Amino acid sequence: MPHTEPGGIREDPTSELTLDFSLAARTLFSAGSVEDTLARVVGLAVSTIEGCDFAGIFLVDGIAVTTPVHSDPLVLEIDGVQQRHNEGPCLNAIREGLTFYAEDLADDTRWPRFGAQATATGVRSVLALPLAANRTFGALNLYARYPSAFGVIDRARGQLLAALAALALSSAQAHEDEERRATNLHAALDTREMIGQAQGILMERERISADQAFAVLRRASQHLNVKLREVAQALVDTGQRPDIGAVRTARPPEREGARPETE
Repeated sequence: MPHTEPGGIREDPTSELTLDFSLAARTLFSAGSVEDTLARVVGLAVSTIEGCDFAGIFLVDGIAVTTPVHSDPLVLEIDGVQQRHNEGPCLNAIREGLTFYAEDLADDTRWPRFGAQATATGVRSVLALPLAANRTFGALNLYARYPSAFGVIDRARGQLLAALAALALSSAQAHEDEERRATNLHAALDTREMIGQAQGILMERERISADQAFAVLRRASQHLNVKLREVAQALVDTGQRPDIGAVRTARPPEREGARPETE
């Protein structure tokens, strides 16, 4: 039901959620990096979801689950309890891809060991929302000191934030991938240019072909057990011919029926 403010003005929760959506979208999509995006998700959870006292994010890293960002050290403690006992709403949110709400951990029979220890630390309610973005899986975890902390509006805000977080995280990951590819391409071009310079030096000095010059660099790389670019860099910097080790000459095949030479 819409809330009626003093003076008869009725507050529409739909418009309130729309405002939250707009604020969250602007905040998350301007973050840039993956790390900043995750940090802003947690910050928005605490600041915009009324029942939330603490927040953190679970992320699946290989076979492990980590908490890369959190709003309070207590989150690490609570997350650690779930991992030690391998039970809890946040782990279920990751495994099943569904939202889990523990209204009161003091009498929630779904996670008896986690519930008892979480209650002992002062946490009574948990709202765990699945988070999936490209190659990343995890959960946005909201914690409260009081039972029944997350009402219908709070849960709707949480699901909205988790959906936006997944989109923003995917965007941040794609941006970082593009930067990484650009960096790798730039490094590859630099390497190619360096090897070309080294080949040119050998070709001019030893009157050999480009293929022969490259063979010298490759032989030195194998002999010295260093990257080809490092061999080329050393040649360009010092002008010294790289060490290619001892050159073995092939022994001519013996003629059939030939007698061995004697002293």
